[in-house]
Amino acid sequence: MRDLVRAAAAARDRLRRLGAFNVVSITLDAARAPRDSSSSMSPRPVAALLANSASSPTPSLKNLFGYCDTWDASGAFHFDHTAELSAGLEIPRIGALPTPLITRISLLSEDWLKASLKEHLMGVSVGLLSTMNHNLAYNLTWRTLNDPARISSNAIQDQLGHSLLSSVKYSYKVDQRDSSIRPTCGFGFLSSSQVEGLDPGSQYSRFLRQAAGVILPLAREPTGLVSLSQLPERFYLGGNRSLVCRLGGPSSLLGFKSRGLGVTHFGTSGPDNDSSKNGASTSPELNGHGGDIAVTAFADLSFDIPLKPLRDLGIHCHTFVSAGNLAKLTECDLRKFPLTSFLQTFRTSLGFGVVVPTRLFRLEVKYCHILKQFDHDKGKTGIQFNFSSP
Repeated sequence: MRDLVRAAAAARDRLRRLGAFNVVSITLDAARAPRDSSSSMSPRPVAALLANSASSPTPSLKNLFGYCDTWDASGAFHFDHTAELSAGLEIPRIGALPTPLITRISLLSEDWLKASLKEHLMGVSVGLLSTMNHNLAYNLTWRTLNDPARISSNAIQDQLGHSLLSSVKYSYKVDQRDSSIRPTCGFGFLSSSQVEGLDPGSQYSRFLRQAAGVILPLAREPTGLVSLSQLPERFYLGGNRSLVCRLGGPSSLLGFKSRGLGVTHFGTSGPDNDSSKNGASTSPELNGHGGDIAVTAFADLSFDIPLKPLRDLGIHCHTFVSAGNLAKLTECDLRKFPLTSFLQTFRTSLGFGVVVPTRLFRLEVKYCHILKQFDHDKGKTGIQFNFSSP
């Protein structure tokens, strides 16, 4: 018995030195079996880790340095020529700090449709406050926006080059769903607000980005006009990412290509383009300028496949309908926003699909039919494939 007490005391001291628990209590209980007089020792942390993180399918290393630290890395490549790489570190508690340490470094490379624009991002995010429902983080990003073919519109060319973005983002999240892949009951809510343009040398005015779908400028130009938000920070609708698995603001609109909806501008012919000399058509591509206000909505109904082997694997079908629209807000009087016109120009689509969940990814094959679109929208009826985190 003395050996058990000594082992329990040593285990308690080791758990305390981790700094990840508020209180550590170890209970020694006698075994229930009457013929077995041995005892069992079970450490029971009275206060759990201060931060709870959702499980991730990405490769991770845990407790590498003995501080309950978690190292992870992830990568993704989308069919719209977007590549993402990121690595992160999470430590539940360091010394007397009341909040966990969460840092993440990310790299992103993206081609904007056929507008010849190429965007490269390299940034770091540091968590300032993290609890079950609240999260406050500081983001610093170095962005490069290029137009190798030089055929984008004049409005876009003014924002080409390098820029340093500094922002603070606050998020409030409540997720009571029974599953993030196929929820059947409960509810989820995520609200995030981001103030950008905090660096003193920023050439762009400060503005507030609300995940509900609104970008509001926090300053005015010397001329008195409301300043425009930076091009890559605006809302863009489209893409075929799952609408059910994620919580957040407007982004996906099934049936439309990424950045394939909204205000567009004709580009200019590149200086090295000699097609006009050969008598060929030189109509430039369209550049999507995004919007400062965006709204999306969807409804999804899932049902089981009448085959037990497929049901046991979690494979199911679903049917959906989605709608959305975006518009510029900072170029007009905020008090005279054309709400009627905004509602009348909503794009809509519907379809059905099959979802195959696995431990590594979630595969979805769906058929989308465009119900309503306008000139220059990049929408197409047909079959789409989607891979996402489980």
